[in-house]
Amino acid sequence: MIRPTQLGSAVQRFPALTPTLPPATHTNSYALGERDVLLVEPATPYEDEAREWLAWARGLQTQGRRLVAIFATHHHADHITGSTLFETELGLPLWAHTATSGLLGGRRIDRTFDGGESISLDGPTPTSWDVLHTPGHASDHLCLHERSRRILVIGDMVASVGTILVPPGDGDMAEYLRQLRRLEGLSANVALPAHGDPIEEPSKLLRAYCAHRLMRESWILKALGASGGGTLDELVPLAYADTPPEIHPIARLSLEAHLIKCVSDGKVARDGDRYLLRT
Repeated sequence: MIRPTQLGSAVQRFPALTPTLPPATHTNSYALGERDVLLVEPATPYEDEAREWLAWARGLQTQGRRLVAIFATHHHADHITGSTLFETELGLPLWAHTATSGLLGGRRIDRTFDGGESISLDGPTPTSWDVLHTPGHASDHLCLHERSRRILVIGDMVASVGTILVPPGDGDMAEYLRQLRRLEGLSANVALPAHGDPIEEPSKLLRAYCAHRLMRESWILKALGASGGGTLDELVPLAYADTPPEIHPIARLSLEAHLIKCVSDGKVARDGDRYLLRT
């Protein structure tokens, strides 16, 4: 794996090994900006990888670039676990969503965002990154959009390796689908995911993600109708018959997120731990 990789004059990528969900093994960090630099995703908790990450960041400084801050797209461990070390070593503030502190048990966040703000980075060609609040995968999830260059830092909204879990509880399937459609409408040229390679023409993938989730919902409704209802454990092998059994624990979480949406939509009723198709 080559690192770092230059992705145009305003973006550099550094993939680091993290405790993420397979088949993904790494989380991408990004250096945004030509002179002022925002470091996105302080991800890795592993000592060797963290040393490499810090060497990468310090190498940017030796090029005469000014590190402005560290930015986390959301609170999940494979995105923010290295932040304390990196902040201390580099003397940089941590920026994240307003809710991130509470989700991390009161972790200090130096600058918070609710969506609607912009981050301006000076350079030969200045860049301005719109901050987008995109809940669904996580309630505090943020994306960054550079409108003039049509670049979208998309975090965990989609991936070019593996898939995206919408966990019940902090996640929200209905909101996730709404935000995918919102991001599709930006018509970005490229999306920079936390996992995998850059995504060309991301609107196509965003549409495909929506279609896949709606297809899975239809399978879940068919499984409910055919079985007369059931618990999560009973429904997983029916609704995810195309998924290897070793993946069923993750599929169970996704199934629950879908069912929460279906209950809210009035398509499904819940009776204790059993789910029933409404007719």
